[in-house]
Amino acid sequence: MSALTVSKHFVEASLTGVERLGFNVREMLLEAGISPDLLRIEKARVNNDQFSRLMQVIWTRTGDEFMGLGPRRARTGTFATMCELAINCQTLEEVLRQTYEFSRLFEPMAGMKLEVHENSARLVSIIEGEYCDPDHFLQESLPVIWHRLVSWLIGQPVELEKAEFHYPKPEHGDELRHIFRCPLAFESDCTALTFNKRFLSAPVIRDKPEMRQFLKTSPADLLSRPDESNTWTGRIRGLIGRDFSKPMPDFDWIAQELHTSPQTLRRRLKQENTSFQEIKDLLRRDMAIYYLSHQDLPINDIAERVGFTEPSTFHRAFKKWTGVTPGAWRDGERGNLAMT
Repeated sequence: MSALTVSKHFVEASLTGVERLGFNVREMLLEAGISPDLLRIEKARVNNDQFSRLMQVIWTRTGDEFMGLGPRRARTGTFATMCELAINCQTLEEVLRQTYEFSRLFEPMAGMKLEVHENSARLVSIIEGEYCDPDHFLQESLPVIWHRLVSWLIGQPVELEKAEFHYPKPEHGDELRHIFRCPLAFESDCTALTFNKRFLSAPVIRDKPEMRQFLKTSPADLLSRPDESNTWTGRIRGLIGRDFSKPMPDFDWIAQELHTSPQTLRRRLKQENTSFQEIKDLLRRDMAIYYLSHQDLPINDIAERVGFTEPSTFHRAFKKWTGVTPGAWRDGERGNLAMT
């Protein structure tokens, strides 16, 4: 099970289309291993594996990869067919141009159009026709899936310089910081991702057997599992590890291990919309949620495992992170949460 977590906003937003179509949302949640009771908690989160399963449940039940949110139905297999086309391309630029042409075969279309400027490239989201996406789930999923797909195809993260959104900053805007790891701009003229155009010449390094394996869990995994292996945030998470019962490494040691200066590392983290303290806090939060899913593990033991010497301090920190106590969270996962 993955220890990374996803905000309940994305869980609920992904279900707005299927709910409108008359599907039983509660059944879908339970099939994905998510307690509907847990979602009654204001700051609830689910783990990445649960979210990935939910995406697969929605796509399977509806037969629509747009999940009832788009201007039309995208039949199951549309994404896989596009990927089969992409794997035969030589460079990232060819991938982006070919996948756009593929998207244009459907009317109304939904896809990402490449614009090339003097030093930068821009992927602009285009969704034609009328669509019902009140929580922006489809509008945010398209750039996430495209970005993570092309990064996988070339075997390196396409470092984003900016992510733009054509609507005002939503309530879940803070979550977007951790998804795109770059400066965000709202109320722009379009929804788009900007990156250095040098990436366009990067060769596609994946082959067809790798693509077949990749498609077994995609695009669900692309939405739920960010590839942070080459981000500064991901490297720091890797160095910290998951055993918080031992003293946590300090920032200077982390910088030394990453062969950079503390000043440069702080600047890099700021560019990724985070800080060393936030990385530590979110790691502790996600690990606490992970351990709480193990119903037989005493809460006091969990407090120690995530680095708190006093259970009362852990209770306060967990309530700050999630709005409820560890016990109430566990009750939500069991399905017997009592809230006034």
